Amino acid sequence: MKSQYRVVVIGGGVVGASVLYHLAKFGWTDVCLLERSVLTAGSSWHAAGGIHALNADPNMAALQAYTIDLLSEVEAESGQNIGLHMTGGLTMAGTPERWEWLQSAYRVFQSIGIEDCELVTPEEAQKRCPIMSTDGLLGGMWADREGYIDTTGTVHAYAVAAKRRGAEYFEHTKVEALEQVHDGWIVRTDKGDIRAEHVVNAGGLWAKQLGRMAGIELPVSPLKHHYLISDTIPQLEELDFEVPMTVDLEGFTYLRQDQKGVLLGIYEVDHEHWAMDGAPWDYGMELFQEQTDRIEHELTCGFERYPALQDVGVKTWVNGAFTFSPDGNPLVGPVPGKPGYWCACAVMAGFLQGGGVGKSLAEWMIHGHPEADVFCMDVARYGKFAENRQYIKETTGQFYSRRFVMTYPNEQLPAGRPLKMAPAHSEMSAAGCRWGQSWDLEVPLYFAPEGYEEEGTLKRSSAFDIVAAECKNARENVGMVDITGFSRFEVTGPKAREWLDGLMASKIPEAGRAGLAPMLADDGRLKGDLTVMNWGDGSFWIMGSYYLRAWHMRWFDDHMMDGVQVRDLGEEMAGFALTGPNSRKVLQELVAHDLAPMPFMGCASFDVGMIWGRVARMSVAGELGYEINCRMGDHITLRRTLLEAGAKFGLQEYGFNAMLSLRLEKSFGIWSAEFTQLYTAAQTGMDRWIDWDKDFVGKAAAMAEREGNGPAQVVVTLEVEARDADASGYEPIWAGDKRVGFVTSGGFGHTIGKSLAMAMVDREHAAEGSELSVHVVGVERPARVIAPSPYDPSGRAMRG
Repeated sequence: MKSQYRVVVIGGGVVGASVLYHLAKFGWTDVCLLERSVLTAGSSWHAAGGIHALNADPNMAALQAYTIDLLSEVEAESGQNIGLHMTGGLTMAGTPERWEWLQSAYRVFQSIGIEDCELVTPEEAQKRCPIMSTDGLLGGMWADREGYIDTTGTVHAYAVAAKRRGAEYFEHTKVEALEQVHDGWIVRTDKGDIRAEHVVNAGGLWAKQLGRMAGIELPVSPLKHHYLISDTIPQLEELDFEVPMTVDLEGFTYLRQDQKGVLLGIYEVDHEHWAMDGAPWDYGMELFQEQTDRIEHELTCGFERYPALQDVGVKTWVNGAFTFSPDGNPLVGPVPGKPGYWCACAVMAGFLQGGGVGKSLAEWMIHGHPEADVFCMDVARYGKFAENRQYIKETTGQFYSRRFVMTYPNEQLPAGRPLKMAPAHSEMSAAGCRWGQSWDLEVPLYFAPEGYEEEGTLKRSSAFDIVAAECKNARENVGMVDITGFSRFEVTGPKAREWLDGLMASKIPEAGRAGLAPMLADDGRLKGDLTVMNWGDGSFWIMGSYYLRAWHMRWFDDHMMDGVQVRDLGEEMAGFALTGPNSRKVLQELVAHDLAPMPFMGCASFDVGMIWGRVARMSVAGELGYEINCRMGDHITLRRTLLEAGAKFGLQEYGFNAMLSLRLEKSFGIWSAEFTQLYTAAQTGMDRWIDWDKDFVGKAAAMAEREGNGPAQVVVTLEVEARDADASGYEPIWAGDKRVGFVTSGGFGHTIGKSLAMAMVDREHAAEGSELSVHVVGVERPARVIAPSPYDPSGRAMRG
């Protein structure tokens, strides 16, 4: 072991071994892995080892597909047998709602290029899994690329392949402390100190302690997980094939063959946390006593679904711990504020996702960005709020217990809520507000009468008419929406404008003006769809998506320069926006000067009633509108003031669900849908805001795209002949039987009375009038490309 490496990976499970392998594969060979015990000690050795390419998150599904493709390659490269059994897999539905969801999910998988799936009847499924009872089943989905591997063999294959490429790994080497220094980190071990430019926390069950060594509180916790291995099942001895990986969603169980018996795994509704501060250092190859009383219901379901289990014994019980994050996805990437410290932990499905995690982190470290859009597992998707022990306990427990529970797109889950509330939250609740969540904040969805309860659905919600009324009032009179859930960053200092000019691809607005500002990465892909405001007093604001606060601040810090200060105002500022033809009349009642000269995209600071506000004339709804930003403590008074002044002009509050409908009618894209770090400005239409005469981050790549053939796909607006459901995202789009794109977001345009979708489609099918089709909740519906902004295409309402 040397005293200095470029990268030290801590943790010898499947994720750490994959990171080591990919670093070496991509050319960084001065790297080593440290394991306090032996490779696989922790969760890896007792994992069930199931693999499948399907995931509700398309970006995660793509990384899982990569992992599956990689396994055979690593086996061949290392010469280490990984025990790969590609049996295929079944996912079964036992309720009408679940069967509907499965049919919809099948189409989403087509959108992301997973072509080896098919829907099957219960009878067809039973032929592939003869030991399964079909009682109560309505249908299922078959996937070719599912199966299982030998977990120990796979970890050693990654490690051996990495070593053959020049990397090193050391067992029985315990990391005892980490010290940050000016050029990286000192890793203190029981075998001596190591200096490293980069440190990777792949600690698994010990990730919490490794984070605390660096002064970081990671939102992770281990939970216990059961599976059993049965004795030999005579029926399996008679088969000339292995039964497939089979998931019974209503029974909370998964099954695969194990020799001539089966492994039956359970996601217990009655979950149990363990060692929330991290596993004991001397833990590693141990298991817990099975808790059959805690899993009685799920066991019963499993034995009823697979009756053959009732006639044989249990050979082995496994009750071991895995580490989870609040949403169940990994924590990967550079930790904000800790240069050179990287996370690769909370990968609860390590053998399924470990390859993709290792690839993405290695690309990120070496090239500055991963190839894939990995926000779904970016450590910066959480903020300080997620360090709270109770928050971690509630959210990780909720994820675990709901692992196989169907969650509807309009369903609001309770764990970790309410956490942060805007000051006017109580008064808005009294007025009927129903709430959603963005990051740590409660955000308004719509306002409903007392006693109304929305039921989960894949189709149009029972709140459809409520949202329609909110849209109508915002278009015809004036609506008011709480905008505390927008991010706000203050930029000051003598070089503030210079810094913004180099970071944003757009022109920086002059004093008293605001402007849309695409922000690009070096490779030309988007890093933000932002708004920059020049208040004229030497200060600027950057406004964007609230849930990207930590993510964007990391990007700002990575590109910081002397003479600039950037401050996150998310805990200081709140506000309301007025939308509609009467919005100026309402605001004029409360200000001392004439508002008429204030131009569209103008901004200024002035008193609104008794409140000092930062006011911008803009609207995400495409109407005459004003965003009024106030201090957090003034939020209640501002709301009361606006409601009183607006009473005679028809002012009513509305929520984000109406905002979705209103912005779709204007073809206004949003982050995580039309705009992501996978897409370029040209693909999304954001290139219209680029100032090509200046230098900015990502210009060379953006110019190359502009001067080349342009993007292969672009964002368009679709009118969909929908009935009782609307597209929402990732549904496939077809030209005949050829898949030519997918929906980025969708909903109903209440003003124009049409179902709308925005979509990324092949450029040859992007022309206005192109006749296409789209699957909506599994049913193919006709669709047509229409001109952008089906409501008020000239923008007269917004600029009037």
